[in-house]
Order: sequence, then C-alpha cells, then structure tokens
Amino acid sequence: MDFQNRVGHKMGTGGPATDQEVAMDRRERLRKLALESIDLNKDPYFLRNHLGSYECKLCLTLHTNEGSYLAHTQGKKHQINLARRAAKEKQDATIQPQPQTSAGPRKTVKIGRPGYRVTKCEHPDTRQKALLFEIELPEALEKVKPRHRFMSAYEQKVETPDQKFQYLLFACDPYETIGFKIPNMEIDKDDNKFYANWDKDRKVFVMQIFFKERELHELPALPQRAGSTQLAFHGGGSFVR
Repeated sequence: MDFQNRVGHKMGTGGPATDQEVAMDRRERLRKLALESIDLNKDPYFLRNHLGSYECKLCLTLHTNEGSYLAHTQGKKHQINLARRAAKEKQDATIQPQPQTSAGPRKTVKIGRPGYRVTKCEHPDTRQKALLFEIELPEALEKVKPRHRFMSAYEQKVETPDQKFQYLLFACDPYETIGFKIPNMEIDKDDNKFYANWDKDRKVFVMQIFFKERELHELPALPQRAGSTQLAFHGGGSFVR
C-alpha cells in the first residue's frame, strides 16, 4: 500500500492511514490472493446471473465482478457460513441411517437341464384334455422348492410369437429353467384337476393341468337393413327413401 502522496498530506509525508483505507487495502490483497489460489469454475457457491452480476449462493450476497466475489470468499461472513454448513452436513451424516447395501441377486452355477417326462391324459368323465409333467431334480438345493409360471407367447424372444400357443416354465436351482410349448387354452384351476406336488425324498416335481374346452358363443344378430319408408312433407307431397 502506498502510504505517501495521499490526499490531505504533503508530498513525501507518511501520514496515518484511515480505517477505510486499511480495509480497502486488505480487500485488494485478499482479492489478488484468491485470484491466484481459487478456481471459480469449481466453486459450488459461485453463480453468474442473467444480469451479468455474481452471487454467492451460500451467503446470498451480490457482487459486481469476480474480484469482489473472491474478496468476499476470504471474508469473515463467508468463512463462518462455510463452517456452519460443514457442521450441519456432519450432523446430518451421523443422524441419517446408512442405506442397506445388498450383495445383489444370488448367483448359482447352473449344472444343465433337469430330466423330465410329459404324458398326455384325458379325464374319464368330462373328456377334458390334460398334460402330466414330471420333472426330476436329484441335485436340487436344500430348502429350495421348484417354481412354475405360465408365459404368453409374446413375452418370449426365442420364437416368433404365435397366439395359438403359450409356455409353461419350471425353475429350480441349480438347474437351468426349462419351458414347454402348450396350447393357448384356458387352464382349469379346479382343486380336483389342477395338481402340483414336490416330493422332497425322490426330488421329483409333479404337475398336472387340464384344459377347458372352448365354448362357442353365438354372435349377436346384426341389425336388419332399413326398408322403404314413407315420409310426408308439410306441403302435402311424399317421397320414398
């Protein structure tokens, strides 16, 4: 700071600087120091608004240029707010429960496809068509029960979808999932007809399904075509439509 040649003092004298001049000199030194050590592009609180001014999002202050903002960042107010923000984030981190991290889905080494047997059946009374599936799973894991699922032809990506068929899938670790292509008919879910059982001793999953017969419903009659109609006019004439 130049302590000579100030207004109100003789040439060459070094009169005492006022408080305002000392503050201005301090801000100028802080601004130069900040320009050398701070990158504004990495400052999360630096904001350039649409008016060409600069704002501090932490202290909610407005600055005319970058130098003014940099001097503000070295000031007492900004430093106090930074300390408060750090203390609040630390407190929130200790109170907030830690998210539960899971190891992801369990991965099992597949050992191939299981053995199976499919038998066509027919109900002796209703003559309903049925299929009996026997899936042999001798290497099934302990406490693992086979699962099954009916899948539409439009859900799979292996074959061209055909609305005449659907798929029945069986899955059990460590075997690969197998699927059977069956007619796309409604399954009879009656307790006496739909049967599924897992034999833990023999390690065999048995499932029997019956298909409901397709019922033909008569379509409603189409409206008849309107015949000739005599319409009279007020004038006394008539025409045929």
